[in-house]
Amino acid sequence: MKEKQIDIWLVGNTGLRNPARISDGFKLYAQSPFVGQLVGGKNDVAFTKYLSKNGIINNKQGKDTTGSHARKWRLMFERNGLVYPDVRRIGCAQEELGPIGQITPFGYRFLQADTYPAEQECFLRAMSVEQIPTTTDNGKLFSPLRWILAVMLELEKRTGSSEITRTEFALWGHTTDPTHDLQYVVDNILDLRRRRAVASSKRVFGRNEINERSKRYSKNKGNFFDYADMNMRYLRITGVVQRKGRGLIIAPTKHVVAEKMAKATIGSKSLFDAKTILANGAPLPSDDLATAKELLASVERMAKDQSVYYDISDLDVDDTAAVNIARYRVEEALQLTNEIAYADKQRDQWREIAEYMRLIERGGGVSREEDEDSRIEVPKDELPAYLEWILWRAELAIDHMITGPNEVRGFKIDSDFLPVSTAGGGRGDLYCEYQDFMLVTEVSMSTSSRQEAMEGEPVRRHVSDAIDSSNCPVYGLFVAIKIDTNTAETFRHGIWYDKRDNKRRLDIVPLTLAQFREHFVAMFESKNASPEKLRDLIRECAIRRDALDGPEWKLYIERTVQNRTHLVREGRLKEGNFDNLIVLPGMTVDHPLLGTGQVLLAEVVYRDKGNSLATIPFAGQLPDEIRILPDGMRLEHADKGLMDVVAYQVAFGDKLWYMKREDLLSAARLYY
Repeated sequence: MKEKQIDIWLVGNTGLRNPARISDGFKLYAQSPFVGQLVGGKNDVAFTKYLSKNGIINNKQGKDTTGSHARKWRLMFERNGLVYPDVRRIGCAQEELGPIGQITPFGYRFLQADTYPAEQECFLRAMSVEQIPTTTDNGKLFSPLRWILAVMLELEKRTGSSEITRTEFALWGHTTDPTHDLQYVVDNILDLRRRRAVASSKRVFGRNEINERSKRYSKNKGNFFDYADMNMRYLRITGVVQRKGRGLIIAPTKHVVAEKMAKATIGSKSLFDAKTILANGAPLPSDDLATAKELLASVERMAKDQSVYYDISDLDVDDTAAVNIARYRVEEALQLTNEIAYADKQRDQWREIAEYMRLIERGGGVSREEDEDSRIEVPKDELPAYLEWILWRAELAIDHMITGPNEVRGFKIDSDFLPVSTAGGGRGDLYCEYQDFMLVTEVSMSTSSRQEAMEGEPVRRHVSDAIDSSNCPVYGLFVAIKIDTNTAETFRHGIWYDKRDNKRRLDIVPLTLAQFREHFVAMFESKNASPEKLRDLIRECAIRRDALDGPEWKLYIERTVQNRTHLVREGRLKEGNFDNLIVLPGMTVDHPLLGTGQVLLAEVVYRDKGNSLATIPFAGQLPDEIRILPDGMRLEHADKGLMDVVAYQVAFGDKLWYMKREDLLSAARLYY
């Protein structure tokens, strides 16, 4: 078969590259006054502003003045059968389908999907419909999902694996359709694979292949990879295929579905018929009882092979709906087990985690490995979700938490453990509970003065709520690309009143992502990563906050991170070592057993006076002739020289306690 001109099909839309966002956008649309009102361009600008105002898109003022965002979102609602499209353009009577822009029966079903697997099934139904024109422009329709499944199954038949790499998909996946011979397409993929395997430079090889293939493509050759990433993302949201490197592979739990849905021939129905099927919900193989039982048996075998426990004894296996519910339960049990295994692998993937952090710091993009298929990517329009996700992976890598990996995160992940969305409102981003403390981590991509307005209240509230539910000390960690000084000042005070108007002082430390990354990498390079080191970093950063203002505290945090990172890398920093912390005059002491107290005196030894003992008043400001040295362990008298601090006298009610410096710093919380 000799190809002439080629084209690239699009299962998604370049203005809406992440299909996971469709759900939130459609739910907002369904509650809005714009249902049925986006006809002929009317209200497009208003709906674009509505999407931006509600956080669905980030339309900077003056960026989109024509309402193009509204048109792109409406197109995706129509393509997935959620609203009725305008079929007058294809010569059909609108009344035979439904009012333009009104929600379809399938759209209402989509709104009721309250779990990610339920949403995936809706996308699977939509993408199974043959509604996309073939690339040869012969007026015929096909389903890109069904075609790609046919290609992948043929690859599996010949090689033992259904994997198709990103390069293979870009050159021979979305540039072909059922008007091409399946064997011819797979022959070319395998030929490409063989030649690439022996190429001295994968980067040069890929560039040359694109140049050669683009000779029969009339548009920008950058579309080969650009559209491939988007198309693969849309195909993955069906759950039938999942990520393998930067390419695709058939999901093991969906292999039977893939076999039944794969199709290498052109559709026979009209576009109007396709739109009618979409509006009412396309059938799936699992709608048939016999097939549903076959699918259930397949995932049960996988669960038993992995010794995964599940219970479906309460369900009627002679009812199609009940059989499918049973399969969802088994798949969920498998996913949770796989997530635990994924969590266990993170300690060995710390370099990749650090590289993801670097990409996020740079605003997203792709890493620069020679092998194109080995590169990692952070989509620029998903930075907030990826920031939460990579902090989750980092804390899984540090390990030793007693909470399960799925309990730590507040955001959804797909079957590849990639983020689907950010955490919902009402709870923190990450909750890590350890043996004797809890860490609440919050992240933000905001870098301006709006950062404090957006994050100051919810971060403090989430940490305070965690204190209510925890029996151990709770620490807050706020991570952003850049820390605004107003945000630092809010967390420096760290005051929160609970529902009973009890005043709380919270330990929340703001770190830039670069600071967190440096400390994270140092722990793993020294082969000494532990959550206690992260806790001690927070405690050391917090200890000086009362003596400093916002800008000074940010500088102190930077110096503390650099110092502790250096000590960790050299293996000279032990957990619970507070040699660098400073007890300041007048500090209040919160002790878990003794209660609240006040530092009154410092007991010192004069090194220049024959090691004579003395006490220095420490309840208020030090005398002018005495200063605290930077190490916090010594004082210096202008006339009498150096003094080593031996202990502090602390008043707890009517009782006085002498406490060594290390005991005071390790067992109690100090503040003004």
